[in-house]
Amino acid sequence: MSDVRRAAAMADSVKDALLAIGVAPDGVDLVCRAHALAMAARIEQLEDDHHTAYLHPGRSVLILVRDVAHSDPPTLAAGALLESETDALRVPALQISSQIGPDVVSILEQIPAPGDEALLERLVTLPEALRLVALAERLDQLRHAHLHPDRAWWAVIHEETTRAWLPVAERTHARLAQRYRHWQRTFARRL
Repeated sequence: MSDVRRAAAMADSVKDALLAIGVAPDGVDLVCRAHALAMAARIEQLEDDHHTAYLHPGRSVLILVRDVAHSDPPTLAAGALLESETDALRVPALQISSQIGPDVVSILEQIPAPGDEALLERLVTLPEALRLVALAERLDQLRHAHLHPDRAWWAVIHEETTRAWLPVAERTHARLAQRYRHWQRTFARRL
């Protein structure tokens, strides 16, 4: 089991960021509960609190709040709970529904996973708020892609990002597009 101090510090950062942009107390509570639920599996399963996946739920929310000024509590809660890489760290839909609410489950069910054959089309047709959630979560995952041991996976992820995630970011939000372009250029040099 990992040390929970980093999790508590991230929870405080998430709460402070939500309050700073004027999210109402009930919205702050919803997002913080979702963040805590997403962190529970990480605290239990990841022995190293410096593992790249450990603070992922909070980082996804902070991208939405700080880079996009997104303030809708249900989609921010979904951002905390979205996990596109590691099945074992995903919170089951029934648990989300009972502890956070079925609206958040509905949001999560609409967001396509990386590797989806119709990824670009599915992303483009999402409502903007859901595209933002998908883009923020994926961006945080990509920021640590260079640590993946399989270099063949690197080429696949770079191609998918260039083909789908970057163009969707460019259609959705200037700051996210800027961050995706930076990642794409930087990662291309590693390849």
